[in-house]
Amino acid sequence: MKKFKKPLVIIASFLLLSIGALAAIPYFFKDKIIALIKENINESLYATVDFTDVDISLLRNFPNARVGIEKFSLINHAPFEGDSLFTADEITLKMSIKELFKGSDEPMKLDYFSVTKAQVSILVNEEGVANYDIAKPSENTSQVESEPFTFSVSGYEIKDGIISYKDASSGMELLISEFNHQGSGDLSTAVSELQTHSEAKVSFTFDGTNYLQKIPLKLDALIGVDLTESKYSFLQNEALINQLPLNFDGYIQLLEQGQMVDITFKTPSSDFKNFLAVLPETYTQNIANVQTQGNFEISGFFKGMVDDNHIPTFDIRIESKNAMFKYPDLPKSVRNINLNTEIANKTGITNDTYVTIERLSFQIDQDVFSANAHIKNIIENPIVDATINGKLNLGNLSKAYPMPQKVPMKGLLTANIHTYFDMQSIEQKQYERTRNEGKLSLNNFEYNGDEMATPLAINSADLSFNPTTVSLQNFVAKTGKTDLQAQGSIHNLLGFFFRKEKLEGNFNLNSNHFALSDFMVAEGETLENENTTPDSGEETIKIPSFLDITINANAQTVTYDNLTLKDVKGTLRIDDEKATLQDFQSGIFGGKLALNGSVSTKESTPVFDMNLGINSFDISQSFKGMDLLQALAPIASALQGKLNSTLSLKGTLKEDFTPNLANISGNALAELLASNIKPEQSKALSLLGNQLSFIDFSKIDLSKLKTSISFNDGKVNLKPLTIQYQDIAIELGGSHGLDNSMDYNATFQVPAKYLGKDVNNLLNSLSPEEAQQITIPVSAQIGGSFSNPSVSTNMKQSVTSLTNQLVAYQKEKLTNQGKEKLTNALTGLLGNKKDSTQTNVSDSTKTKTTDETKAKVEEKAKDALKNLFGKKKKDTIKQ
Repeated sequence: MKKFKKPLVIIASFLLLSIGALAAIPYFFKDKIIALIKENINESLYATVDFTDVDISLLRNFPNARVGIEKFSLINHAPFEGDSLFTADEITLKMSIKELFKGSDEPMKLDYFSVTKAQVSILVNEEGVANYDIAKPSENTSQVESEPFTFSVSGYEIKDGIISYKDASSGMELLISEFNHQGSGDLSTAVSELQTHSEAKVSFTFDGTNYLQKIPLKLDALIGVDLTESKYSFLQNEALINQLPLNFDGYIQLLEQGQMVDITFKTPSSDFKNFLAVLPETYTQNIANVQTQGNFEISGFFKGMVDDNHIPTFDIRIESKNAMFKYPDLPKSVRNINLNTEIANKTGITNDTYVTIERLSFQIDQDVFSANAHIKNIIENPIVDATINGKLNLGNLSKAYPMPQKVPMKGLLTANIHTYFDMQSIEQKQYERTRNEGKLSLNNFEYNGDEMATPLAINSADLSFNPTTVSLQNFVAKTGKTDLQAQGSIHNLLGFFFRKEKLEGNFNLNSNHFALSDFMVAEGETLENENTTPDSGEETIKIPSFLDITINANAQTVTYDNLTLKDVKGTLRIDDEKATLQDFQSGIFGGKLALNGSVSTKESTPVFDMNLGINSFDISQSFKGMDLLQALAPIASALQGKLNSTLSLKGTLKEDFTPNLANISGNALAELLASNIKPEQSKALSLLGNQLSFIDFSKIDLSKLKTSISFNDGKVNLKPLTIQYQDIAIELGGSHGLDNSMDYNATFQVPAKYLGKDVNNLLNSLSPEEAQQITIPVSAQIGGSFSNPSVSTNMKQSVTSLTNQLVAYQKEKLTNQGKEKLTNALTGLLGNKKDSTQTNVSDSTKTKTTDETKAKVEEKAKDALKNLFGKKKKDTIKQ
């Protein structure tokens, strides 16, 4: 056994070394692979190639090597600097291990490759420069340089790719999404065959108009490859456009100056179901059981050279004669369908492409609808000549064809319109160079969709077309509680339809009753792909961005929430998602309202800027009916009378289009007419009246009172003012927050005569003029909130003030009386020879009397103040 042991050990060791080498070699060759890819490609391109990592494995697919390139990117240089021409999550290459040992100047042969999540973004700017033109010219054209890679592919695959093409010079956009493609075959020989399978969804937009939206395509093709002539022939091919099958054959040959194309195609059958198969599945549902008659055929060819100046000539014909279809679960059929359309180019010059719809017609019941059109000069300046003629009962549409949404409609549409125009005239707004004539009418139309708050019923609408305008001669409609009558004109209907211009027009709108709630819809039901909760129920209004119109409005009654406006007149200007109100006037709250201002919904949060003129508003009604006025002056809820005011304010709007009181700002000047107070309707006034017995708030006359307020950052500031109550002056000032908080102060200049009989007795020793001059300033601080107010007064300070005043008056009076008596005594002494003891007695008596009087004054003052702040109003107020 020993003689066999040594060879086994050698073999095992060799195998282990070989496996270890296979595992280790990738680490030695990784840098070489990275350098080979980056250096060779970057040196030959006006672009930058980069990737995050390279994974090399020799064991996984032994005896082949696997190279994985992660996060590959190809970034353009100027004039598309920073744009990604090509990116991929991963590129996988498979090749023989020996290919890794070749020199950097030797071609590397690949057997298989795959690309995962590739994105190809082709851009052409307005100057016609393409971002894919990135190859550097060869420095040595006399010799054929070796390529870093050669292909002998047995299989390849593209997974979940995206190819986009945007041409700013022509307005063309093509998007191929969800692109999956795989092929297999041996390309190592000059002539071979490649079996392919492709799936994708195609979207196409031209000049701002979307013609295809994620149309599914499938293609199974056997492609003959002739590498010697660079010719690729379609041998066995079947394509599906939606569910429409197409067979085609022919070839594409790559030439030095372009490509030669020769391809023909046609539908494999002429069944009219081919037409339904072209339409998106959402609109056709299951067509397997649809009953059809007649034919539908598509056929055509592409033939000729493709280069910088030419496209292949082509002719595509779509035909159907006397066809019909009927869905098994719908009561009506669409009959007498005739379609004859040609899309062709017979010169190879792009601008010579034309579209001719010789006839397009169909019939539902007795209603026949037909159209024809001719479009030429497509690239430089498309010229359209079209006619629409017929009647259509809209209610029959959903009875004959499965509508994408279950939205019932009814009404009779009658059209007889001819139009001839060129796009250049529309772009330059030279509508006088267009020719439009005819009429369109809609009668007894009803529509009820999710975007409508209430069903819309159009009794009649008549449009007439002329070269420059479209006249709305008659429009009578009703939705919810709202009735509408309108006339007017649209100046650029063609520009609106074909150039996505704003719709320009002037209208006169009349309504007996206009309810704003009829045009407000739950946000979750109308806005898709937004961060809103479907059942939130929030209401919102968005001013359309496509409108540039002026409306002269006249409504007898307008209602919004709990507000009712009468005889509303004014001009509404709508432009740039902004509604501007000019000279709006209305009757409300027993008075008149004048309004000028604007509302904009252009930003995510609507904003407003308004100036209001208020004339003879009933204070009680207006402050109860409008949250805004109630927030600006809550105390006014206790007032009775009329109000004049000018009010300027701006801020943001909430979802229901009411002002967000937290961030409004502005100012107001108010004048009260024939107003009085009901203090029981204000907790703050009631509490203040209970503490101040000398005043009856219900008897304050506020007639002709003028005051001004300003508001900002959630706070309302009252400019200091003075109110006169009988012979009491009341000075008032302070502020309150829109959160219902208060910070007000009031000073009452109270005459002493209102302090009760004890003080009046004390004042009897004073002259009427002296008594009239004695007043007491009583201050009150009003805080807390309007729903829970707090009131404090300076009673102690008032007691001291009153005492000092009365003592001062009495002392000064007694002093003057003492001086008079002293003078009389001296006179008697000198003239009547009275002894000196009499004078001493008099002085002693005077001093004693003064002290006693001062004590009595202080005592009576305190008693008076007790009466002032303690007794009820009915016991203390004396006239």
